[in-house]
Amino acid sequence: MENNSAFDSFELQITNESKEYLRVAAKWSGFLAIVGFVFLGLGALGGFSMLALGSAMGSAMGGAMGGLSGSVFGIFYLLVVALAFIPTLYLYKFSSRTKQALLSNRTEDLTESMKNLKSYFRFMGIFTLIVIVLYILLIVIGIGAAASMGGRM
Repeated sequence: MENNSAFDSFELQITNESKEYLRVAAKWSGFLAIVGFVFLGLGALGGFSMLALGSAMGSAMGGAMGGLSGSVFGIFYLLVVALAFIPTLYLYKFSSRTKQALLSNRTEDLTESMKNLKSYFRFMGIFTLIVIVLYILLIVIGIGAAASMGGRM
């Protein structure tokens, strides 16, 4: 025997007001995604510039370590750009699929857009947790380093 809840036969309706909210959210998320892509492109150019100028920095700073640090910063910068590309892409997909869903009135398109929005927030939530843990770890390391130095200052 199956237990059916009242929600099993419930069908979600999207009102015109909800559609307008989605339309505005899609426009703003599209704007933010495009701005994000522009800044990611500029960041990638900066990262490649750091890689290319790494050897020039090494000779200007007097040794291989200067060039190495420029290359390390360039690689780090490119990794950050690659990591930031993922949520920007999810945001763009949410925007375009939501606009498409509202124009075509297709539930499948709206479902796909909501999937991208969920992925965007999941990525940002996990990333935020990682950053918080890293901050706490750095604070603990800093306090430990300060305590180990004791009165040597």
